[in-house]
Amino acid sequence: MNKTPFKPIPCGQTLPINNIHAVSVSMPTMKDVIGYEEFDESVLEKIKSGYPRFILHPYLKILSQYITEKYNINNEYEVVLLSSQKAVDIVSDTYFIHNKIEINEPFGVILVLRGTCQLQKVLTYIQHVGCNLSSRLAEVYLYEKGLIDTLHDEALESEKSAEDTLLSTLATAYNQPKENIVLAPSGMNAVYAVLKGLKSIQAHNGRPIIVQFGWLYLDTMNIVSHHFEQSKTFLDITNLDVLEEYLKTAGFQVSAVVTEVPTNPLLQCVDVKRLKKLCDMYNIPLVIDSTIATPYAVDLKPYADIYVESLTKYACGNADVLMGCFVLNENSKLSNMPVEFAKHADKVYIKDIQRLAFQVQDYEQRMKTISANSKKLIEYFENCSYVDKVFHCMQESNHENYSSLMRYEDAYAGLVSVTFSKPFHQVYDQLNFAKGPSLGTEFTLLMPYVYLAHYDYITCEQGQKFLKQNGIPIDLLRISVGCEDIKSIIAEFERVKNLL
Repeated sequence: MNKTPFKPIPCGQTLPINNIHAVSVSMPTMKDVIGYEEFDESVLEKIKSGYPRFILHPYLKILSQYITEKYNINNEYEVVLLSSQKAVDIVSDTYFIHNKIEINEPFGVILVLRGTCQLQKVLTYIQHVGCNLSSRLAEVYLYEKGLIDTLHDEALESEKSAEDTLLSTLATAYNQPKENIVLAPSGMNAVYAVLKGLKSIQAHNGRPIIVQFGWLYLDTMNIVSHHFEQSKTFLDITNLDVLEEYLKTAGFQVSAVVTEVPTNPLLQCVDVKRLKKLCDMYNIPLVIDSTIATPYAVDLKPYADIYVESLTKYACGNADVLMGCFVLNENSKLSNMPVEFAKHADKVYIKDIQRLAFQVQDYEQRMKTISANSKKLIEYFENCSYVDKVFHCMQESNHENYSSLMRYEDAYAGLVSVTFSKPFHQVYDQLNFAKGPSLGTEFTLLMPYVYLAHYDYITCEQGQKFLKQNGIPIDLLRISVGCEDIKSIIAEFERVKNLL
């Protein structure tokens, strides 16, 4: 039996382990995953934290209670904490909410009646637009008020140099001026800011339509479909013909085309060159989420008008900072409008910038290691007896499209998705890697993608049919390949193969 360094991680443990600012949480068995999705109390009592846009951070729970008591708020109201007063204005204007108290705090607060459908709508809206309050801001606030005893011990870049270090690193990676990069408190807030900016710029030009091209990340799709009156979605990223036909009649009404390179979770890559030509024919800005490939793997400068990246992922590497950014391509007509886009993004807390500035300095080397590991793991999977299908950036249907964008030879994206010929639950439960939401970590991280991102589709016949029509296997394991010794990673999959 193969021995590996990977050990089981209990349900509810933070990922990374013992890190109060972790954005992932261990869900080591499918029973845990399904229990979480179905609000099983026995599972939820173990899961105290998780991805901040989906699970309320424990510090925010303490802070919410403190604000309730400080301002003597009636128990009929839920105290909802936001990243800023700007976020309060956005949410309040959307849902006609008006604070009934005057507050003076370094964050935003709104009150929503408990037991109403409005509360869930507000929480979902916040999840989609990513204006969550920073756990580090909450931590410092609670510490200064004497409500917690210690601050988390972590390495930080100095406050004076942090923002410049972060922006300089990103500017070099994207080969863009620092002035064209705008930080946001999450990747989704960056997406939201870009689309709102484009909408406001293009509205007077008679361009009210936003086009989503491909099966994109869950909340990107939610922003497009739920927050813009007119949107058009093309889920099959391999079929540019249907988009071309649509643009022949509606091209001059489209304010932007939004896509990913490659997509999540099937790692499909659009023919970016052809897509860019179509956009240019109708003067449509092309917005590309480059989170999965990263600027170190692909060069999108000849094509993207705007890049969006969730810095929570590979740029951070440790899954303990929630942050995003967007980059206005200096080659684009939009490059002289950073203020127009930046006004829709929320402000990032300085301590989050300090933490990410420290971690981002290893970004390039981290991606080279992950890329090399990904290539070798794919080669292993393609000859592994219990692996059924392998989805990756260089798969046959993608090879020409993706390889033409690579910054260097064999610059693989760090995600690999697989299905198995053995029962999915058995395989998932036996593997001892970290298992939970998110991606882009230095440690290998597994996620039963459809269960955690689209559980509502799994639980109804119509949803299952929709997944099948779009080629999304329910029992899909998404693997965010880490920086560990590739021999150890492969040995863990071999160990499980020998158990089945």
